[in-house]
Amino acid sequence: MKIIAVIPARYASTRFPAKLMQDLGGKTVILRTYEAAVKTHLFDAIFVVTDSDLIYNEIVSHGGKAIMSIKEHESGSDRIAEAIANLDVDLVINVQGDEPFIDAEPLAKVIEIFKKDTDKKIDLASLMREITAETEINNPNNVKVVVDQNGFALYFSRSVIPYPRETNVGVRYMQHIGIYAFRKQALLDFYSLPMKSLEATEKLEQLRYLEFGKRIKMVETNHVGIGIDTPEDLHKARKMLL
Repeated sequence: MKIIAVIPARYASTRFPAKLMQDLGGKTVILRTYEAAVKTHLFDAIFVVTDSDLIYNEIVSHGGKAIMSIKEHESGSDRIAEAIANLDVDLVINVQGDEPFIDAEPLAKVIEIFKKDTDKKIDLASLMREITAETEINNPNNVKVVVDQNGFALYFSRSVIPYPRETNVGVRYMQHIGIYAFRKQALLDFYSLPMKSLEATEKLEQLRYLEFGKRIKMVETNHVGIGIDTPEDLHKARKMLL
C-alpha cells in the first residue's frame, strides 16, 4: 500500500491572512509543518498543494515537494483530489498546513484502519474526541459527529448532536478532529460530485461523502491539534519553541 501525505496550503485566510508564511522560530509555519510530517516516517511521499507561488517556492527551495493548484477550489478535498489524480497512490492523508506540531500517533491510527480493511469497506477514516464542557459542546466551531455501533459516521454538525432531551442516558458528545485518510477513489469521486444542501448549509465537506454513500470510519483519540488560526495562536506557538 502506497501512502502519501498531502498538505493543502492556501495563502489567503479570513482570520489570519498569509498565516502559513509567518515566521515560527526562524522557519515559516508551512515549512515547519512539512518537516514535521517528514519526521513521522509514516509516508512514502509528502506534497504541499498550494495556490500560492510564495508557498510553492518556500517548500521547493528547501528540498520539499509541492504542487500548484490549477483551479480555484471550494474545499480541501477538491484541492487534494486535483493534485493526486495522476499519482500512483493507494491512501492519501490530509495534513493541516497550519498545524506545525504534528503528532504521529493519531496519523498512525487512521493509517492502521486501512491496513486492517482487507475487504475495502472503508472509504475514509477520521478522528474524534470526547468533549464534556457545555461551552465546547455548544460551540458551532466545534464540529460534532455521531456514529453507529461499528464506529461509522452517521452525521456531522455544528449543532449539538444528539439533542439532550433526556440527560441521564449516558450520551457522549464527540468532536470531529479534521485529520482524514482517504482511499484515492473516494477523493476522485468527491471531486466529480456536486455539493448538495447538507454540505452547503453546514459548510462541512465531509457531508458530501455521506450524502453520496461513502463510509467514514471514526477513530477515537485524545489528540488535540495545535493549529495556528490567529496571531494569538502564532504567539503561543513561538513560546512553545523556546
